[in-house]
Amino acid sequence: MSEETAPAATIRPEQDSADSHGHGGFWTLTVGSIGVVYGDIGTSPLYAMRESLMHAKPTGVGTAEIYGVVSLLTWALIIIVTLKYVVYLMQADNNGEGGTLSLMALAQRALGRRSLGVFFLGVTGAALFAGDAIITPAISVLSAVEGLKVVTPQLEHYVIPITLAIIVALFSVQSRGTSKVAAFFGPIMIVWFITLGVLGVMHIGDSPDILNALNPWHALKFVFSHGVIGFVVMGSVFLAVTGAEALYADMGHFGKKPIRWAWIGLVLPSLLLNYYGQGALILKHPDAMENPFFLLAPDWAALPLVLLATVATVIASQATITGAFSLTRQAIQLGLLPRLEIQHTSDAHSGQIYIPRVNRLLLIGVIILVFTFKSSSALASAYGIAVTASMVVDSCLAFYVVRKLWNWPVAGAAAFVAGFLVIELAFLGANLLKLVDGGWVPVLFGAAMIVTMWTWVRGTAYLNQKTHRDSIPLADLMRMLEKSKPTRVPGTAIFLTSDLDVAPAALMHNLKHNKVLHERVVIMSVKTEPRPRVPSPERYEIEKMSNDFIRATLHFGYMESPRVPAALAMMRKQGHKFDIMTTSFFLGRRSIKASPTSGMPTWQDHLYIFLSKQASNATDFFSIPSDRVVELGAQVTV
Repeated sequence: MSEETAPAATIRPEQDSADSHGHGGFWTLTVGSIGVVYGDIGTSPLYAMRESLMHAKPTGVGTAEIYGVVSLLTWALIIIVTLKYVVYLMQADNNGEGGTLSLMALAQRALGRRSLGVFFLGVTGAALFAGDAIITPAISVLSAVEGLKVVTPQLEHYVIPITLAIIVALFSVQSRGTSKVAAFFGPIMIVWFITLGVLGVMHIGDSPDILNALNPWHALKFVFSHGVIGFVVMGSVFLAVTGAEALYADMGHFGKKPIRWAWIGLVLPSLLLNYYGQGALILKHPDAMENPFFLLAPDWAALPLVLLATVATVIASQATITGAFSLTRQAIQLGLLPRLEIQHTSDAHSGQIYIPRVNRLLLIGVIILVFTFKSSSALASAYGIAVTASMVVDSCLAFYVVRKLWNWPVAGAAAFVAGFLVIELAFLGANLLKLVDGGWVPVLFGAAMIVTMWTWVRGTAYLNQKTHRDSIPLADLMRMLEKSKPTRVPGTAIFLTSDLDVAPAALMHNLKHNKVLHERVVIMSVKTEPRPRVPSPERYEIEKMSNDFIRATLHFGYMESPRVPAALAMMRKQGHKFDIMTTSFFLGRRSIKASPTSGMPTWQDHLYIFLSKQASNATDFFSIPSDRVVELGAQVTV
C-alpha cells in the first residue's frame, strides 16, 4: 500500500438522519426491500423446521415437541427480529445507514474517541458477516434444489450438479450489475411470501391445536425439559432468524419505514403461517417430518414450488453477495483492508458495485462447501455460529449507543441490552455445539478475516509512524525551497499523501531526481469519515500555505468511492483553479520488505507484505486519469 492512500478517519459533526429516499416512492421502496432485505430469512422455512425436529428425534417427536419447536420459532422471530432489529436497533442509524460498521462508528462517536474494544467488536462483526456470506448461497440453493427429491427420488443424483450450475451462473453474472435483475426481485419475493402463507393456511386446519404454540410456555417447557437435546434444538431453531441482520445492514438502501412495513405487513405473517402449517401437517402425518416444507404443496404444485423456491434462494444469495461487496468497500474505506479494484455497475446508484477478487473468493468458497457437505442438512451444522456471534456483537455495540447517544441511565441501558444478550448467548451456546460437525468453517473463516484486518491496520500504523519519523516537515521544506529556488515549470502538481504535516515522498523524489517544481503545488489527503456519506459542502477543505503551495483535504464517507477528479470539479465550481488537462498527479509507490525490528512477528510482516501486493492501483482506486499520473517508487521496510 502506498503512503498516499492510507485512509485516516476523522470525526466530524454528524447531520441529523433523515428517513427520506429520493429514488422512489414509499411502496416502491417497500417492494424493493422485500426483494433484497428478506431473501435470506424468507427462505428459512425450507430447512429450519425440518432441522429442528430432526435434532429432537433422539427423545422422540410427539405433540409436546412439535408445539415446543413451533413456539421457539415464533418467539425467536418476535423477540430477535421484530423487537431487537425492527423496533429498536433500526433507530440507531448513522446518517440513515445501518450495519455493524455503522454501529461501530456510532459507538465510537458516543464515546467521543476511538476505543480499541469497540474497534475489535466492529472488526469481529464484519468478519463474521463475511463467513455467513459464504454459507448462505450454498445452503439456500442446495435446500431448494433438494425439493426435486420430493418430485421424484430418481432426481437425487442431479441435486449437486444442478446446485453447482446455478451457483456458478449466479457468480458469473455479478460483473453485469444487479440493477436489471433487482427490478424483478421484489415481485418474485412477494409471490414467494404469499405462497408461504397460503401453503401454511391450507394445512393449519389439519390440526388447529397447533395454534397453542403461540403460548411461549411451550417453548420454555421444551428447552428446560429436554436437557441437552433442547439446547441442541435451539441451535437449529436459530436458522429461522438468519438474515435478521440484513434488516439493519440494508436500512440505508430503503429506509426504516418501508422495511418495517414489509416485515409487519407481509414477511412475518407469512413466515408464521408457514411454520404453523408445517407443524399442523406433521401432527397429522408424522412421516412428513422428513421434508415438511415441500410436502405442504399438493402433488401437482410440487415442481412449480421447487422452481419458485430455487428462484427465491438465488435472490437470497444475491442479496448476501451484494452485502459482501458493500461490506468490503466499507472495510477498505475504513482502512481495515488493502484497496481492491471496485467496479461501479450503475451510473445512478453508487451502492451497486462489483469487486472481482471478492466475487472469486466467494465462488471458490461456496463450491468447496457444496462438495464438502453435499446436503443442506449437513450444511445446517455449519450455519448459525457466525450469525449468532454477529448478533451478540451488535448488542454489545448497541449498549454504547443506548447509554451515550440515547442518554439512558446505565441500569436501563444494561437491562435493555441484557434482555437480548441472554437469549442470543443461549443461541450462541447452542450453535457452538455444532463446532465439530461443521461449525468450525465460519469460525475459521471469521478468524482468518480478523487476523487479516488486524495485520493490515497494525502494519499500516507502523509504516505510517516510520514514514512520519523519517520525513521532512512540510514547513521546513518550504523554507528550504525559498532559499534553493528550484526550476519552476508550468501547471499544477498534486501530491497525494496520508500525512499533510510532512513532505510526501513523491515530492522529495521529484525534487531530487527531476530537480523541478510546478508553479502550483497541492499537497492533498483523502480522508474517510466515520459516517456513510459526506454532504457536498463538506467535501473538501483548503489551506493556502503560500502563493504557490496549497494543502487540501478531501472527505468521503465510508460507503462512498473516493473519486478525486469529481471532487476537483466541485472545487473548480467554487472558484478554485483546477484544470485537469494541466494537472499532474504524483503518486508514491512503495516496495515493502520485512524488518526484524518492525514490532510485528515475522509471519505478520510477510502477511502484511502479501496484502500490500494485492492492493489495486491507486490511479484506478481514486479514478484519476492514467495519462495525468506520475508514479515514483521507493523501497521501505515495515
